[in-house]
Amino acid sequence: MLNISDIKLGKNIVMNGEPYQVAWNQFSKTARQGGVMKTKLKNLLTGSVMEKTFQGSDKVDEADIGYKKAQFLYATGDDYEFMDNESYEQVAFTKEQLGQTAHFLSDGAECDIKYFNGNPINVQLQPKMIFEIIETEPGIKGNTAGSVTKNATIDTGYEIKVPPFIEKGEKVVINTLNGEYVERAKK
Repeated sequence: MLNISDIKLGKNIVMNGEPYQVAWNQFSKTARQGGVMKTKLKNLLTGSVMEKTFQGSDKVDEADIGYKKAQFLYATGDDYEFMDNESYEQVAFTKEQLGQTAHFLSDGAECDIKYFNGNPINVQLQPKMIFEIIETEPGIKGNTAGSVTKNATIDTGYEIKVPPFIEKGEKVVINTLNGEYVERAKK
């Protein structure tokens, strides 16, 4: 059982039999009253986010989340197939279950499958991955003041914003958590 002081950013908890991850938290205490922990919790099964306030004496169970190394195989329609690297079992997720993660899946991509109570619930990618730019507008010479960006499409078909000096065919590092350009990939 976790006290409210144990409910921190990134912690996995169980509420109403479902796993949640703490996406934001703020502790406050006023005068003689007990502490209060305000949180935003992301449901790991549905992806929905809810706000929850815990009082000083509240306790919650920690979610038993396990991870297994896997590889992305292919997508058919809205279904995405993965293979467990140890058992070679195949696991499928829908595009809705994967959310933003689906934009960064290319054949053979390494990932971790999250398990809750022995059942696969979602996929976790590396926080930074390398992709090739397959389409972009030409950069405009002299347009480098401030934070100027242009549209570019990576090899998975997802569109991102990149600096004007990035050209078609270059490899770039993308943050898979927020979908933003990080830097040119090292050669």
